[in-house]
Amino acid sequence: MEILKTPIEGLLVIKPDVFEDKRGYFFESFNADKFLQNGLDLKFVQDNESKSKKGVLRGLHFQSPPFEQGKLVRVIQGAVMDVAVDIRKTSPTYGKWESVLLSGKNKWMYWIPSGFAHGFVTLEDDTIFFYKCTNVYNKASEGSILWCDNVLNIDWGINAPVISDKDRVSPLFKDFISPF
Repeated sequence: MEILKTPIEGLLVIKPDVFEDKRGYFFESFNADKFLQNGLDLKFVQDNESKSKKGVLRGLHFQSPPFEQGKLVRVIQGAVMDVAVDIRKTSPTYGKWESVLLSGKNKWMYWIPSGFAHGFVTLEDDTIFFYKCTNVYNKASEGSILWCDNVLNIDWGINAPVISDKDRVSPLFKDFISPF
């Protein structure tokens, strides 16, 4: 397993060791000891999965304290462009974002600690997205930022994504007050 730092402190790309043969493949998607050896002392309490057609954009979402969530995300089938936005007020990279291509083929994972807004756009039909969370979902603690915000200027690579009504009316970054 290779764990790579990104330009934003805390965001990590995780490349598992994948063993393939004529039967298929095998890899560890999580190993507490290996994560701990890399400074990640994580306790996951909830798993989530979604299936989406091509062109679906979900995000940018976060959970406010005390229900903030760290997320270990990956794609089981299909592909996404996954985006994390730093919303930690005291961070030198506040308002900056990073993205990574996650797919069923590359089997990479993205560690997104609490203090980030998260979203993804699906690049293939029938994309299955999976994530482990360090805290349980709490409706009253959910928050979002408008996916197409001009200040963030995220290049999603798509002009007219399929989005939820909730994501359509998320606040602009300039009007957003970070709880972190």
